Amino acid sequence: MRGTLTIGVIPTVTAVDLPAAIGDFHEAHPEVRITLRTGGSDEFITAIAEGRMDVAVLGLPESASVKGVRTRTLARQNLVAVVSADHPLAHRRRLRLENLTEETFVDFPAGTPGRAPSDRAFQARGLFREVAFEATSTGLILDLVRHDLAVALLAPDVVPADDRLRTIEVANGPVRIEYLAWSDFNPSPAAQAFLDQIRPPATPA
Repeated sequence: MRGTLTIGVIPTVTAVDLPAAIGDFHEAHPEVRITLRTGGSDEFITAIAEGRMDVAVLGLPESASVKGVRTRTLARQNLVAVVSADHPLAHRRRLRLENLTEETFVDFPAGTPGRAPSDRAFQARGLFREVAFEATSTGLILDLVRHDLAVALLAPDVVPADDRLRTIEVANGPVRIEYLAWSDFNPSPAAQAFLDQIRPPATPA
């Protein structure tokens, strides 16, 4: 097999070990030229629809409707509150969104799919929150939380084991869906081979 394979990946992908998947694909199809792009779900959907990208991993709110591309659900994730170890809520095991309305937040930029699940969850309950810090990387988000400058809502798998951080379940919190997306019109042989290789994680018995 020859040709090219262009893959898009969001910064917060957790449902699949993408480097390992790309490595396995390269080993099986060494003549295919692979390129990887990082960015946001909306731009990836447009790029796939316009034929500029073959496959992408998306992260979207539970209520989002994905149009113009085919998708396969990889994971459904309940976001957790992330606070510093010194935060007054750090001892809590479970919260509700109402418990967070007085907090200062760090989140992804306004209008991006990475932020949409949290914005929609607060709006659906008629709640206001202050997002004082915006960042495009989870690394910066977590650093701001470590310094007790803000709290965050993130997928639990992107939060590392760290004695300076605490994660707390949010009972009525935001839900994010990770999708694998590709063209709904005649995907290339390389794209089809990569899609056949990627499967959702096994559900524990």
